[in-house]
Amino acid sequence: MSQRLADLDRKHVWHPFTPMAEWMASEPLIIERAEGSYLVDTEGRRYLDGVSSLWVNVHGHRKAAIDEAIREQLERVAHTTLLGLASVPSIELAARLIAVAPEGLTRVFYSDSGSTAVEVALKVAYQYQRQRGAPERSRFGTLAGAYHGDTIGSVSLGGMDLFHATYRALLFESLKVDPQDLGALDAFFEAHGGELAAFVMEPLVQGAAGMILQPPGFLRRVRELCDAHDVLLVLDEVATGFGRTGTLFACEQEGVRPDVLCLAKGITGGTLPLAATLFTEAIHDAFLGAPEEARTFFHGHTYTGNPLACAAAIASLRLFEEERTLERLQPKIAQLSRRLEALAARADVVEVRQRGFMVGIELESSDPLRRRGVRVCAKMRERGVIVRPLGDVVVLMPPLAISGEELEQLLDVTAWALEEVPA
Repeated sequence: MSQRLADLDRKHVWHPFTPMAEWMASEPLIIERAEGSYLVDTEGRRYLDGVSSLWVNVHGHRKAAIDEAIREQLERVAHTTLLGLASVPSIELAARLIAVAPEGLTRVFYSDSGSTAVEVALKVAYQYQRQRGAPERSRFGTLAGAYHGDTIGSVSLGGMDLFHATYRALLFESLKVDPQDLGALDAFFEAHGGELAAFVMEPLVQGAAGMILQPPGFLRRVRELCDAHDVLLVLDEVATGFGRTGTLFACEQEGVRPDVLCLAKGITGGTLPLAATLFTEAIHDAFLGAPEEARTFFHGHTYTGNPLACAAAIASLRLFEEERTLERLQPKIAQLSRRLEALAARADVVEVRQRGFMVGIELESSDPLRRRGVRVCAKMRERGVIVRPLGDVVVLMPPLAISGEELEQLLDVTAWALEEVPA
């Protein structure tokens, strides 16, 4: 069966972010099932999921409480639209999200992925400024090197040429500021504050940029400048949300309340696709009016607020409380930090960047194509660990529920692979 599947995959499946000529010349690893922190392939081989199935898994695979919530919802209805209708799970999840989100957020707009969560935020911010009588506020500020998704609007916010240079003619221009320079922020807002509809950023950590950490106080200063210049602050917590940085949301660590909050990835515990964009009441109210005023937000997705996904998200949030997920995470963050100190001391490691359970190990490399990271990750797979690089940055992003012993395995194999793949 495995060979048949491999042949069909090479013949028909186009894989994301994957050089397909190289892929088709290789033997694909085909995952058949999973349990806890491990993935199991069609040959029965087990692999530690060191990247949480692309940063989404929280409580481990096949978590009984989430699986049961999905089954129970399936016995009622799998999907109904939110266009002109409401549904029980979408209502209950919205209330739960507002209860745990930073104070001031009151409205939830559902979509399907991190990219669409950001796309919703952009369109709402743009229309909001027009409908409140400030059409000159039509531009967006972002951080240099940003990545906010792959739809045209979210790509326009990005600054990663490897991913986005091909599409430059399709994009609108966004204004960028250095994420490492607190001093540059004031000048940026002084120059552009009057034309910004919103400032969009990942708080504390720029994930796909290579786990780039912002200096302490950076996020807080952005909030102060947005307030001073009457600019909406949009926080993209698609990657940083749901415990990844050690708190439920990263912005909590600097006491910042955004005007808009984008969520996805870990929202369902890593089971089903779902996204949510949260707004303040003031933003929502700017869209109220008679139909002839055309103040409606004309945007939506077929599977918006899918009941199965919402049921999974409710179960996941419940698990955060029942299993004290964030409390139990703290000693594992400390364990991870201790082990990373040894890796940071290596001559062939440029830098180790960590915030909670988000880790980027930047490797020294003489390869102009930045393929050492790829080779290290391939070597780790030989020892039963799955991770993915960002260029020459090896990313470690295990499930929050990983055990201490499994975490040791992840770090042991990382250290071994660095020895096996010299700079």
